[in-house]
Amino acid sequence: MNTILGHAGEKVLLMGNEAIARGALEGGVHVVTGYPGTPSSEVIMALSRISEKVGVKVEWFANEKVAFEVALAASNAGLRSMVTMKAPGLNVASDSIFSAAYCGVNGGMIILVADDPGPHTTQTEQDSRFYSILTGLPMLDPSSPQEAKDAVVWGLEISERLKLPVFLRTTTRVNHTTADIVLGDVKRLERKPIFPRDLPRYVRASMKWNYERHRWLDERMKTAEKISDNCPLNSLLLKGDFGIITSGVSYLYVVEVLKRLNVGDCSILKIGICNPLPKKLINSFLSHCKHILFVEELTPFLEFSIRAFSTLNENSPKFYGKLNGYLPFEGELNPSIVKDAVSRFLFSKPPHRESNDLEKFKVPSRPPPMCPGCPHRSAYYALLTAIRRLGYKREDVPIFGDIGCYALSLQKPLEAIWTEHCMGASISMALGLKFAGYDKPVVATIGDSTFFHAGLPALADAVHLKENIVVVILDNRITAMTGHQPHPGVEFKADGSKAVEVDIVDVVKGLGVEKVKVVDPYDIVSCIKVFEEALTNRNGVFVIIARRECALLARRMGIKLHSVHINYDKCVKCRSCISTFGCPAILWNDEKGPVIIPSLCNGCGSCSYICPFNAIEVEKNG
Repeated sequence: MNTILGHAGEKVLLMGNEAIARGALEGGVHVVTGYPGTPSSEVIMALSRISEKVGVKVEWFANEKVAFEVALAASNAGLRSMVTMKAPGLNVASDSIFSAAYCGVNGGMIILVADDPGPHTTQTEQDSRFYSILTGLPMLDPSSPQEAKDAVVWGLEISERLKLPVFLRTTTRVNHTTADIVLGDVKRLERKPIFPRDLPRYVRASMKWNYERHRWLDERMKTAEKISDNCPLNSLLLKGDFGIITSGVSYLYVVEVLKRLNVGDCSILKIGICNPLPKKLINSFLSHCKHILFVEELTPFLEFSIRAFSTLNENSPKFYGKLNGYLPFEGELNPSIVKDAVSRFLFSKPPHRESNDLEKFKVPSRPPPMCPGCPHRSAYYALLTAIRRLGYKREDVPIFGDIGCYALSLQKPLEAIWTEHCMGASISMALGLKFAGYDKPVVATIGDSTFFHAGLPALADAVHLKENIVVVILDNRITAMTGHQPHPGVEFKADGSKAVEVDIVDVVKGLGVEKVKVVDPYDIVSCIKVFEEALTNRNGVFVIIARRECALLARRMGIKLHSVHINYDKCVKCRSCISTFGCPAILWNDEKGPVIIPSLCNGCGSCSYICPFNAIEVEKNG
């Protein structure tokens, strides 16, 4: 049985994201939407497997803005909803979220945003707590998977009471930590969607109405202030004059460090709702403590706010934190970092790192590679070969990258892409460089899911302006980097049921692109010819769709095109297969030379083209 379907009172082992999914069931959610993004993806993945059984509508959408607006419409119609995204996705959805703060909701709504201090899988270290101030919406900040589950349930109730969406801000360690979770009752709310006609509330075209809705929002947040002190995620422990204010997973580090240091008389205030702040609890803490250390990820959000708030009191304690160098501004915290800060705070000891036996070993760095047989590797190799054959130097032809597996082409030996900015920016930046007057070819490379997410507007502008850019859409038939979720360009939904496939070729032609070609990245000879044609084009946008399913997806489907082996009678150990292509299925043996690992090779056969001595031979399967 799926563990998130356990019975109330049962204790089960769940990942944080699975616990959040269970919280949605316990909170009576009807609709769950999102766009894949680590570390948030598993919430929808967990729910999609049981959506039909539990009667919840669960789906991925083209981007976070669309996903948010679908969930918002459901909540406006009186149903409970949740939308999931990672931190940069909040930037995409923010335009709509600002307006949603003015119109509010009818059914409870949770906006799950997963921050990534570190960062581990994200282009920026973003502290999304500031969005709660900008939008004027409540935000919860759980410390553990159990709290994350419970926060969904409480947040939905508060959302419905306040008539406002409620943010649930998590971090990677909460999303991906596995812990024992005590389950609550699953709530099934029998509601039919009814959308009320209320023009002042839902129409933003009137400035007078906007002003009135802003006042309404401020009144709602005054009510929220009365609730914030009773948030179940808060905890107050008053002991000694020295106190620590903390939130999120940092609270667990603080508790662990105080136990390690054998400190029993330190006061702790854990803040589980960062907007609006629990002012009564904070006042009690400020009145009790003479010295206070802030321990939080990532930006000193609480430190800024509470330092400012303390100026309203006559006798403020002395504060310590990121602003005076006790903790770093960048990167995630861990018990070692927190121990240094707490020791310095409590005992005036200078920072001292504990010795780590593992550090005595020199572990080689292992940058993440593209998978064996990844079609993107072959596509980039063909593109770079075409650039070279046309007589250009590598520094002559910028290759703009985008967010996805193909960004790993930055690694040796390909070192293909020049940029990876944000979703969809490859086409925009290629267009911008040409628009500015660059006189050599310019290439944008973008994945299929990213193209649907944010690539279409820039491509429309490029067509409109008739700029000579080459756009390579790397279509591996899935949203691969975040765990193989569907997108509009495939024929199945989140739960695996049938969907209408939106063909990228039709979309591109519909935007007015006249030169469109589909290539198979494994056919490197044909790819090179098409890339050469595109790079010499001087009449508007040229789109190449490099279409071949993800190698991991093919492996799961049992597809292995060829048997590949090395003919050592021909091999001269020139290393070209490794130094120019870099497939992880080919390793080097000092005696034999290159060795193909059968368990890793997916039989794409691309390496046979790379070998200048025809020593890599392929035999078609079947």
